[in-house]
Amino acid sequence: MTYIHRTIENKFLRMSASFKAVMLTGARQVGKSTMLKHLAKDSGRVYVSMDDADARNLALTDPKLFFQIYHPPILIDEVQKAPSLFEQIKILCDETEERGLFWLTGSQSRKLIQHAGDSLAGRVGILQMFSLSDKEIRGIPYDIPYDIPYDFSFDALNARSRTVPNCNILDIYTRIWEGGMPEMLSMDPEMRREYWNSYINAYLMRDAVEDNGIQNIEGFRKFLRACAAFTGELLNYQDLANASGVSAVTAKEWIKVLQSMGIIFLLEPFYNNELKRMVKTPKLYFCDTGLCAYLSSWTSRDTLMNGAASGHFLENYVVLEMLRNLTYGNRSYNLNFYRDSNQKEIDVVLEADGVLSAFEIKKAASPERKAIKVFSLLEKSGKPMGPGGILCMAETPFPIDSNNTLIPISLL
Repeated sequence: MTYIHRTIENKFLRMSASFKAVMLTGARQVGKSTMLKHLAKDSGRVYVSMDDADARNLALTDPKLFFQIYHPPILIDEVQKAPSLFEQIKILCDETEERGLFWLTGSQSRKLIQHAGDSLAGRVGILQMFSLSDKEIRGIPYDIPYDIPYDFSFDALNARSRTVPNCNILDIYTRIWEGGMPEMLSMDPEMRREYWNSYINAYLMRDAVEDNGIQNIEGFRKFLRACAAFTGELLNYQDLANASGVSAVTAKEWIKVLQSMGIIFLLEPFYNNELKRMVKTPKLYFCDTGLCAYLSSWTSRDTLMNGAASGHFLENYVVLEMLRNLTYGNRSYNLNFYRDSNQKEIDVVLEADGVLSAFEIKKAASPERKAIKVFSLLEKSGKPMGPGGILCMAETPFPIDSNNTLIPISLL
């Protein structure tokens, strides 16, 4: 299988040059191990996996001896299975000023982050990885240089459009329905269904029990499907609880579990003291739209694209693509949405250096320009407005006004 270069590679290597240890987290099967083994190729870095029973047993019983056998620089895969290693890693880090000694991967969990944070504070950089983005799958180099802002001005978009091939609505919904798990790229629809079935049973349900202590497996399975049914909507614990037959308290705890596993993320609402009557409830999204589509029983691209939930899935896809770009870049951004008590909503609000950019998401090639009128709600925030627009199925960028553009979704 041909290696797919990941956008996050650059940031990981920069962190390795700055921290003594770097830990790459993320959901199961997103490609963490594959990327780090590729980056470590021909470097002499030792590789050891905690899936290996003998290595794991040694790590658990005698961490000091473990590192006598496996010398740094080292890549330790699935480190969450041997938390006893963290204390010894701390000791070894304190004995040297060398950077990048320890590369660690871990399937995301609250316990893993807690262990790493408690033992390696100030010594470890933690970076989250998601499944493949559209550009990674298409083999398009990351067109936004690592050290410049995420630019949505018309000029920047127009320049980007000359190097990034456009995707039509069929391409976009194919990507939404298939998702971005590397193992599935060459699979046909039947095998893709089998993959997701195995993924849920072999990873998600097992991790729910072993890492999070959940005993009500069938209830948790129903809860997972309920979350998929409510993707792109305001988070409502009672609705999720009713759909899965558990209490609202349990639903709230299970949302935290799915977040910690890297399965869902919550998009927080934009908040500003100058704006009144704002909704403070987050929106629920999946970290892989393919998993969400499988859980929602959408059996083909076309049924999803033409179904009642197509808009929510498109919104999930767009927000996820933006989240990847912002996570993998080196600038600090806030990614939010806006909604007030009058049900007026802005799909995405991007904030950087005190400047706001607003975006609507439309499943149309020529959406009505008046959709940007809602952006005026943010003017009362007292913050300046930067480039934004309507993310849609347009073939090329087209200016709406001096600050907003029709933006092809393929240019994200």
